[in-house]
Amino acid sequence: MTTPDFTAALAALRKYFGYVSFRPTQEPVVRALLSGRDTAAIMPTGAGKSICFQIPALLFSGMTLVISPLISLMKDQVDDLNAQGIGAACINSSLSQRENDMCLQAVAEGRIKILYAAPERLESPYFQHLLQRQNVSMVAVDEAHCLSQWGHDFRPSYLQIAPFIDTLPVRPVVSAFTATATPEVREDIVRLLELRDPLIHVTGFDRPNLYFEVRHGEDKEKFVVKYVRQHETEAGIIYAATRKEVDALYTLLCRKHIAAGRYHAGLGEAERTQMQDDFLYDNLQVMVATNAFGMGIDKSNVRYVIHYNMPKNIEAYYQEAGRAGRDGEPGECILLYAPQDVMTQRYLIDISTEDEQRKAHNLGRLQKMSAYCHTPGCLCHFLLAYFGDPEAPDTCDNCGNCRSDNEKTDVTIDAQKVFSCVYRMRGRYGMTLVAQVLQGSKDKRLHDLRLDELSTYGLFRGRSLAAIKLLIQRFIATDYLALTESQFPLLVLQPPAYDVLRGKKKVYQYLPHEEKKPKKAAADNSLFEALRSLRLKLAKAAHVPPYLIFSDATLRDMSEKQPQTPEEFLDVRGVGEMKQKKYGSAFLDCIRMYRNHD
Repeated sequence: MTTPDFTAALAALRKYFGYVSFRPTQEPVVRALLSGRDTAAIMPTGAGKSICFQIPALLFSGMTLVISPLISLMKDQVDDLNAQGIGAACINSSLSQRENDMCLQAVAEGRIKILYAAPERLESPYFQHLLQRQNVSMVAVDEAHCLSQWGHDFRPSYLQIAPFIDTLPVRPVVSAFTATATPEVREDIVRLLELRDPLIHVTGFDRPNLYFEVRHGEDKEKFVVKYVRQHETEAGIIYAATRKEVDALYTLLCRKHIAAGRYHAGLGEAERTQMQDDFLYDNLQVMVATNAFGMGIDKSNVRYVIHYNMPKNIEAYYQEAGRAGRDGEPGECILLYAPQDVMTQRYLIDISTEDEQRKAHNLGRLQKMSAYCHTPGCLCHFLLAYFGDPEAPDTCDNCGNCRSDNEKTDVTIDAQKVFSCVYRMRGRYGMTLVAQVLQGSKDKRLHDLRLDELSTYGLFRGRSLAAIKLLIQRFIATDYLALTESQFPLLVLQPPAYDVLRGKKKVYQYLPHEEKKPKKAAADNSLFEALRSLRLKLAKAAHVPPYLIFSDATLRDMSEKQPQTPEEFLDVRGVGEMKQKKYGSAFLDCIRMYRNHD
């Protein structure tokens, strides 16, 4: 296979996608794939993963097979590629038999450059036979974390990918992409895909355009209604833990005359499809959903994601929250925490599997999610450190904790009392019993276990049990304490706690505070809104989602540059040749009208 020139990749990027250069995080991946090297890329949502395999796919001599579990993403990307004049197709369970047959016929005739397929399709003998007769230059595996049983969305069908690749006459370049993968999941991806001397490209997980915040003690319904009304011109997603809560919140928003949709597995397929399409086409302002919604939704103009309940693990949270601001514009990610959320997620984990090892692992990840909700430090630092990002800064100045007005408070004495109590209880009890001992509870169980005889009994007499547990949770979040991965987690000391007990180290925390919201710069949005209205009109006429015409980020750049000629229009970031020919005159007319009336 001849190696395509990187200059050709830049030309294709400019022609089809309207960008003059790759992002620094994209270029190493593109260069590696063009050179024929297997690659595993861990890139955050919104970093432009798809371009990393689409551009090499255009330049390779043969066809590229993209394996993805996300039906809606397949459709969005195929529609966008076809609009650029690129031969692309998808084959999945949502298509009719006739549509799938037409797709396979196009593949057989060599008319498809990029083919999207679900991993289950690889088990079809006919599909295997068909691809064995094609020139497959690359296999790109999207959502590659699904390979690992330690990932947050393990799918056994992904284990068929490597055996399938072995059946091809000539081994293609193999690439793997995901937004969320811990180091152990990354190792599984390389091993289970049998990657050969791969480039492991971890770009960092930071999403600097996103504002993260955890709120405790909110009246959740009142908060959601108020927030959605304050952001009535923006699209958002609200995630809830159960179908029942989704239905209740959806009913509430509709009763408040808010254009809301709902999405969960209990709805009929027709209703789910209609709700999803209405949201994609901007007919709905907000979607209330379980985590069944959003995988593969390429809607770039989601401005906020609210978690009505705490998710089951950080991987799921970061992926779901990351559906805000995919276009690089600012987005807000707010988690409404309540203690009951932990019990709900423990129950869902308990019923999800009978494998005790996997259950214990999932409970451990739930504890990390709880620690995130209680950390007194930078939320972004916590998230990035969890994924092993070596460049995670201590502060981000753009999260609810970093924007606190509070001064750092010395809590060393409280820490010593808590650590001393855990030490004396020898790591044999859970958080509730430790808190009860510190409170001096009269609970009969403490007396039966003779825990009321400990010297730490009653050190926090007068404090509520909830306040003591909150203090303990903060020490867990800052790695002084840990909970074991088990059905009944035990509270144990971590190495840093011993230095505190010996008086060699002090402990500082930011105590509960009122968060300052990020300040938004005042801007004249009148042209931007006019361009948005035009985009919506064109989208309805073409029967495509508005963001497939141009993203919000492209409209922002357009409103700032205000191009006057077709050549200047091509200088707008995200405008390629095909879209310039298709939409340029309409948008240029809109800009001229704005300037004439300004």
